[in-house]
Amino acid sequence: MLQRRRDFGTNLWEVPTGHFPVPANSSRLLWEPQCQTHLRHLQDRARVAATIPPRLDGHWVSSRCEVRPGPEFLTRSYTFYSNPTWLFKALQHYYSDSDCQVPAYSLLIQGKLRLRQASWITRGATEAEHTLLKVALVIHSQQSVHHLAVHLPLYCLGLGPEVHLVSHRLYELFSAKAEKDCLGALHFSMMELELLRMETQIHPHGRPSKELFLGDVHTDWNQRAHYRPTGYQEPLQNTMHHIHPCPVCALVYRSSEQHPPILPPSWSIPMNLDGRWVSQRCEARPAVLFLTRLFIFSEEQRSWEGTYHHYSDPMCRHQTFTLVASGHYAHMEPSDKIKGATELVFKVTHAKVTVFEQTLVQVLNSSAQGSCGLAGGWELGMEQNITWTAGCSVLGILLPHKEYELFKMEKDQKGRPLLFIGERPSDGSSPDRPVKRPTSFQTPMVQCSAKAPVPQRYSPRSKRTRGVSSASAQYSVFAVLLMSLLNLWFWYMLV
Repeated sequence: MLQRRRDFGTNLWEVPTGHFPVPANSSRLLWEPQCQTHLRHLQDRARVAATIPPRLDGHWVSSRCEVRPGPEFLTRSYTFYSNPTWLFKALQHYYSDSDCQVPAYSLLIQGKLRLRQASWITRGATEAEHTLLKVALVIHSQQSVHHLAVHLPLYCLGLGPEVHLVSHRLYELFSAKAEKDCLGALHFSMMELELLRMETQIHPHGRPSKELFLGDVHTDWNQRAHYRPTGYQEPLQNTMHHIHPCPVCALVYRSSEQHPPILPPSWSIPMNLDGRWVSQRCEARPAVLFLTRLFIFSEEQRSWEGTYHHYSDPMCRHQTFTLVASGHYAHMEPSDKIKGATELVFKVTHAKVTVFEQTLVQVLNSSAQGSCGLAGGWELGMEQNITWTAGCSVLGILLPHKEYELFKMEKDQKGRPLLFIGERPSDGSSPDRPVKRPTSFQTPMVQCSAKAPVPQRYSPRSKRTRGVSSASAQYSVFAVLLMSLLNLWFWYMLV
């Protein structure tokens, strides 16, 4: 019988905690040493430390040309001052190209930030409230002058009908004192400041680096201004303690609203998915998901197999469940929205689930016969094949399933291949139609092996004990599952 319990924190910076069962063999990894070593490093307690509440003082900058849904291409440069509430000055440089080499315009943002409490939704994060004081615009190209002249009402800028926008002049878009607000036309929002997390990475042969994670940006432009984030964007680097090498960090640090950084070309490489690709960190997703991913691709057979290992904590140490899926994919054509990206179509034909949390086991065992694997046969650490039941109706999984994807490959500053996979819709839906194809990316994965064996197939009703699975699945196929697990998780924590 499930014991009811409440574990409340003693102050604002503590959140409810509970016992999370960890399978005894969860450290047994089944793939080759390179991938094994990489995933074990992600769970090394000595390598990552979180500061709660975060110490924001200092200068934080982008480490690459960032891609937001739309797409939008930008770099960020944020400075925080403690006085005694946090004041901030933010620079956002927007570009016309995916390499951030053709500046379009820059936004100079000033405001204040009040840290509130540890988040009850996203474990390990801090909630905050921000107040805008001023926002100003500087246009850098004639093309952007024409574009913004159409979208920005000139009367809002205080310009007469015969006055035209010009480049390199500072225009005030927002002023709290003057009650002036011209931000709506740009779909501008700083809601990213309402969720924060700071991590210090300990490197064996170098100085520690500090990273600032700010809240995710909604994939629907119309929802941005009111969306309260539950996930993160790519982290900003502290200018005094950043990753090495980071040539982009220095360029962004030296930038201003009048002089945006011109980044070097990205190291794009031809699309060749062969091999195994693994997460570079414990990843967070909207709706309270912490996970690591591993994908296996075979270009010759156009097949893929993969897993999400899900965890209950932001360090990815307490495993809750594993999703495994496989199928085939087809290359389509180069993206006309993001240079160097490729459009693909994925078909998911097989899926398996392994559960490491007793509450979820009970829910799955109460499902109708033939609707979600073998009803009554779910056990902790026991893998169930749900392909023969066409997925799992309780968890919202439908097989077979098709998705329209966007991939891109680059090399990092160390020459390692990186794989960028399309960002999932913020509303938890699936990109099951071409119009819903992603226009931005998730955190890039790194190649841990250039070769991969043909994925192993199991019998339709196979059931086998596993510690940690050796594959990775498309996130959007299981979006409904993940939201269900979120509700389950809160119930388990609070009863």
